[in-house]
Formats: sequence, structure tokens, C-alpha cells
Amino acid sequence: MTLASTSTMAIAEMREFAGFEPCEQRYIKRSLDIGMARCDAFRLWGRTEAENTAIRRQYVVYQDLKALRSMVPVEGTMGEIERFIGKLVRMAAFDLEQERLESFSAFRFLYERLLGAQARPYLPAAFCAAAALPVIRPQHRKTLLQSLSEAAATAPGWSDRAPGFYPEYVEDVEAA
Repeated sequence: MTLASTSTMAIAEMREFAGFEPCEQRYIKRSLDIGMARCDAFRLWGRTEAENTAIRRQYVVYQDLKALRSMVPVEGTMGEIERFIGKLVRMAAFDLEQERLESFSAFRFLYERLLGAQARPYLPAAFCAAAALPVIRPQHRKTLLQSLSEAAATAPGWSDRAPGFYPEYVEDVEAA
């Protein structure tokens, strides 16, 4: 891939991220910090005791990330898919239950970065399964499920290009 096309893709990813609601942007950045062990999330993101509790819970749930990254189906056999999807749906349900992600686009953006491009084909199924669980409030469930476009649900193929933009905490913006 050329430098120009790589730059163009990164800019497109930045634009997509900029289109998310501020609470989605904040949750994605915090989740990437936790999931990729980029920093001490308590120090950076914990403004209240409730946030510290949520961060603690997220650290526990995200302990499965390393295993999930190695479980992304390669052959596409039912056994591979079953092992992967079960853990992925559990983690996705946790993230959706927080009510900080309002759409499939924000979910996909986060999980492409947490798991890698090879997980893309499985994200619509995991999103639908997690969003349909009873732990998600009915009104939020409706919003989430309606956000999955027909194009995303029925895509004939998936890019294997790795994400190029990983948003991070920006002190002046986050403090405001």
C-alpha cells in the first residue's frame, strides 16, 4: 500500500471517529487504553468512584482479549467460530451494557482495534447477539439493533487492512 493511500485511510478513520458522539469517543479511547494496556486507566479516566468501579470491571472483562486475539477463526470451522463468538459476545455485551456505545459503527471501530482486522467478519454477528441479550435495556437494544445497516449485515467481503488510527487521550479536550 502506498503512503498516500495509507494516509487517506487514516484520515477516513479520523473522520469516522470525529462523527461519533463525545461519550462514544471517550469510551473508545478509555477502552483502547485498557484493552491495549497503554496507560493506567484509573489515573487517566477515573474522575469519580463510579467511573473507577466501571474501569475495574472493564479490566476484568478485558482479560479475555489476549485469548480472543489468538482465537479469531482462521479456517472458519464451526468449532473455531463457537469458541470465538462465545467469548466475544460476552465481552461485547459488557461494552454495550455500559450504554456508552450507541451504534454498530462505534462498536466496530473499537473492536477492529481491540482484536484486529481479521475479526471484522464476525463483528456484526457478535454485535447483534450481544445487543439482543436481556442485560441491555429494551430502548437501548432497539437503538443498537437499528444502527446495524443492511450493508454491514450482508457484506459480501471484508477488508483485511489493519486499522491505522488509534485515538488517544488529549488532556485539553478531555479536561473540558
